[in-house]
Amino acid sequence: MVVSNGCQFVNLVLSMVLNLQAYYRIILKCIVVFFFFKEWIDVKLKWDPDDYAGITSIRVPSETIWLPDIVLYENADGRFEGSLMTKAIVRWDGTITWTPPASYKSSCTMDVTFFPFDRQNCPMKFASWTYDGNMVDLVLVDHYVDRKDFFDNGEWEILNATGMRGSRRDEVYWYPFVTYSFILKRLPLFYTLFLIIPCLGLSFLTVLVFYLPSDEGEKLSLSTSVLVSLTVFLLVIEEIIPSSSKVIPLIGEYLLFIMIFVTFSIIVTVFVINVHHRSSASYHPMAPWVKSLFLQKLPRLLCMRGHTDRYHYPDMEMTSPEPKARKGAGRRGVPGHSASQQRKEDENQAWLAMLEKATSSVRYISRHIKKEHFIREVVQDWKFVAQVLDRIFLWAFLTVSILGTVLIFTPALQLYFSSP
Repeated sequence: MVVSNGCQFVNLVLSMVLNLQAYYRIILKCIVVFFFFKEWIDVKLKWDPDDYAGITSIRVPSETIWLPDIVLYENADGRFEGSLMTKAIVRWDGTITWTPPASYKSSCTMDVTFFPFDRQNCPMKFASWTYDGNMVDLVLVDHYVDRKDFFDNGEWEILNATGMRGSRRDEVYWYPFVTYSFILKRLPLFYTLFLIIPCLGLSFLTVLVFYLPSDEGEKLSLSTSVLVSLTVFLLVIEEIIPSSSKVIPLIGEYLLFIMIFVTFSIIVTVFVINVHHRSSASYHPMAPWVKSLFLQKLPRLLCMRGHTDRYHYPDMEMTSPEPKARKGAGRRGVPGHSASQQRKEDENQAWLAMLEKATSSVRYISRHIKKEHFIREVVQDWKFVAQVLDRIFLWAFLTVSILGTVLIFTPALQLYFSSP
């Protein structure tokens, strides 16, 4: 049936939104329930009210009259019409008003660059399926969707909903259409509590690894435990994060940053533990510039106490007394030398030999003490260098963690809190 004036008036009024589903992978599926106001003129349904007892309007089943085949092009369930066949109001002048409640499932591609602080634009294009513009024209009555009966959704907030009329042409005909664009903003509270805050906790827990003493065996265990926890956490939230090969979601970038952060902390921890357990048996004493840098300059810059556990002993040279020539040593064979004097000299000779032996023992003990002191000094120097490295990496990783978090989330937060 051809409409008399070739014109169909279409006004879309959004009465309520029952559900705006979350993404399915990278496709946003919107289930929208609203009243679809349609009005047109059918000249075959005119009558004179005076001939019918002043009746100016009637309500008839919509199946018994001609209906415009206005369908949603971006439907997600294969049901192009999506309307309940309610009764239509027919007035005496041929004006037909049909306002069926409609349930449409529309799908649109998501931009997950700033997920979960993202905004989505989901257009819904309505047009006639079989009629061109010469037979059925679409007139947009109101550019804004009426949201007075809108029910809030727990995951999405509608920032704006506007309509726009357009048309496309081919070689012969032109086809009008009406597109309603819904600007949706995701409510990020759920993802903040269960994704971002745990990631922040793992990030700062990684920083605390460098606060543990290096002689404790739990230093590397804590780093490994954080990495395992992050891996398990990624497996759990894999179904929550939208997958896309075009862009990396914001939360995905942050999780990747934390993963690299934790992995690098394990590498650094292994290096620090290796420095902590160095000794003179496997390493030479550190170079003078290393001592000056790590034992004197850097501790002052890092507000650390000086390296005081170093002992310096004066070199002790143990010299054995030179045996003096005994009086009368050349008179051993001289007649008149008494036997008692000879025994006394033999006793002195024995005491001198004993003294030389004791001196040799003291010299050995002295060398052993100096060697132990040298070994302990080397060990303590390397341990202190490990402490300095721990403090350096503590501040470095803390700075990187804070700056990385701020730089990753600042652009998304600025866009999210900006005016629609």
